[in-house]
Formats: sequence, structure tokens, C-alpha cells
Amino acid sequence: MALKLVLKPNERVIIGDCIVTNDDQRTALSIDGTIPILREKDVMAANKADSPAKRIYLAIQMMYLSRRPQDHHVFYFRLVREILSAAPSMRPYIERINNRILTGEMYKALRETRKLVAYERELLDHAIRQRSLRENRQRSI
Repeated sequence: MALKLVLKPNERVIIGDCIVTNDDQRTALSIDGTIPILREKDVMAANKADSPAKRIYLAIQMMYLSRRPQDHHVFYFRLVREILSAAPSMRPYIERINNRILTGEMYKALRETRKLVAYERELLDHAIRQRSLRENRQRSI
């Protein structure tokens, strides 16, 4: 079954190891095959991978787009060990991601990793709120 990809004007998409840029009109493509495809909005630039979960996303993205995904496994597993030692509550997310990787479903692993990034954001927001509350209590004493 072909993938139907509708591109907005000037939208970019990675197809295999090529970057395709749409012109100034909406375009529909029908793509048959198993080559990796990643929309511009789903691409994590290295300079935007500014948190442990985002770096995991970047590692999986590199595996997904690579002809030799195993070249990125060492990087990925080092990041996983680091994030789990800092936040063991992330284990269920990592397990779901690992299951997708093991079954060769790299795009689905990327989707699972977006959930990890969102959970990381929740943890950080919670920590910031707690810190603010402590500081406010100390000021009132």
C-alpha cells in the first residue's frame, strides 16, 4: 500500500538520504516502498537536541535514516543508561521505544520517543514549580 504524502507549499521532507523541497503549491505524492520518510516538522536538528530525551530522539532519527542503523546503537544505549539512572520513572517509555526498535519499526519508535520528550517536559515543569514553591515559602518565613 502506497503512502500518500501531502506537502504544504515550501515544505521539506527527507526521503531516504535526499531532502525534497516542495515548490510554492500544495503537492500530493504517492510513495511505494520501504525507504525512510521524515517530514521537516519531525526532524530533530542536532542543535535542538538540548535535553536527554531529545538526544534519544536524535539517536533514533539517525538510526531510522541510516543505511546502517547499528552504527548508532552505542550512542543510543549510552543515552538510555544515562536517562534511566537520572529518572527511573522513564523506564516504561524506554521499554516501548526499545520494543519498536527491536521489531524494526523505527518510525513508530520515533513516535514513542515524542511521548518520552513530553514526559520529560512534565517532570521538568513539576520540578520548577516545586522549587518555586520552596523559594516562596522560605521568603515568607
